[in-house]
Amino acid sequence: MDRSQKADLVAELKSVFTETSVVVITRNLGLTVAQSTDLRLKMRDAGAQFKVAKNRLALIALKGTKYGPISDMLTGPTALATSIDPVAAAKVAVEFAKTNDRLEIVGGAMGDTLLDVNGIKALAALPSLDQLRGTLVGLLMAPATKIARIAIEPASMIARVTGAYAAKAA
Repeated sequence: MDRSQKADLVAELKSVFTETSVVVITRNLGLTVAQSTDLRLKMRDAGAQFKVAKNRLALIALKGTKYGPISDMLTGPTALATSIDPVAAAKVAVEFAKTNDRLEIVGGAMGDTLLDVNGIKALAALPSLDQLRGTLVGLLMAPATKIARIAIEPASMIARVTGAYAAKAA
């Protein structure tokens, strides 16, 4: 890798660090290519990224960003999982680590908040942004549905009574 490629990679990482909501640092303890590809696909499906980068280049990219405190965690064979959704990267990484002992969660950060392994696991247990939006929409729609049901109920009662009298008369 020559200087220009390294500079491009640092610029790309810096861009990722400025746009992302959460960074999860994992330690790769010998994942096979198939396992790594599977993890990347799961991350992509969840709207997250999984990137293996040289620690030295990642440390350069971290300077001047809100994720500077995670630089102490970048030792050994590490990889970075990032996402705009604060829960997506953590959720996929924790689920994958449960089924594969070759991926170890080291820690991470959400904005200025530094997270240890337990913090990442707690973050992964939260509902995703889409699930929260769905719940909120459901809560907002429930009163309107109840009002519509109450408005229609008297008319349906009259129809049932009329139907009962018609059936009785016949």
